[in-house]
Amino acid sequence: MQDDRSDDDTGREGGLFGPDPATPGRRRKRQPASTTQRALGLLVRREHSRKELTRKLVTRGLDADEVEAAVDKLAAAGWQDDTRFAEGLVRNRANAGYGPIHIRAELGTHGLDSDAVAAAMESFEGDWLDNARDLVRRRYGDGVPDDLALRRKAADLLMRRGFPGDIVRAATLFDPDD
Repeated sequence: MQDDRSDDDTGREGGLFGPDPATPGRRRKRQPASTTQRALGLLVRREHSRKELTRKLVTRGLDADEVEAAVDKLAAAGWQDDTRFAEGLVRNRANAGYGPIHIRAELGTHGLDSDAVAAAMESFEGDWLDNARDLVRRRYGDGVPDDLALRRKAADLLMRRGFPGDIVRAATLFDPDD
């Protein structure tokens, strides 16, 4: 009795899940991706700062000069933009409950100059106090002003999240009837 599982209708050898990996396929071999293509591949997933993109590509074994040229080319074409990256980071971190001190420090780690950091922080359209109050309400409820232990916990949370002292005080002493 002959086993029909080894051959399919096309005459290729293979099993239930496709051709046998030992037999050569008909696909063409891929050309290695250029430095620009690899950089673009990272940028289509999410925004990257120039410093972050360069670091990632260099750590993957690409030549530093080629990486710089590719990043310059993508920046000139509008694919990589530090301003857009910074504004998006501010918006995302603020929505996640982080304060301006934390966000400013994180922007600094991405190699952005002080003018770009200041512009990104100014682009934030929300209110830091409202963000802090919302975080406290979500985490601890509306009873924070009445309970000293909860106020301390809430203040510690806000300080760890990068809110300045005046906002921490105002957020933990809020009146729920406001």
